[in-house]
Amino acid sequence: MQKDIHPDSRAVIFRDSGAGVDFIAWSTLTSDKTEKVDGVEYPVIIIDVSSASHPFFTGKQKLSKSGRVDKFRQKMEKLQAA
Repeated sequence: MQKDIHPDSRAVIFRDSGAGVDFIAWSTLTSDKTEKVDGVEYPVIIIDVSSASHPFFTGKQKLSKSGRVDKFRQKMEKLQAA
C-alpha cells in the first residue's frame, strides 16, 4: 500500500434517525458532532436509512401482487375482447 495517498479511517457512530439505532463501524467520513461511548470519543454521522429501518430488512416490505407482465396481459386481453 502506498503511503500518504489513502484517507484516514476511524471508528464512527452511524445513527439511524428513523429507528433511533446506533452502529459503530469504520469509515473515512468525518463530522463535527462527537459522542463518548465507553470513554472513547467518536464522530457521529446521521443517516436516514439503515438495516434497522429499511423495509427489506425489517420484513415490512410490501410486494405488489400483480407485476408488469400481468398488467400487460390484462390490457391485451381487454383489447382482444373488444
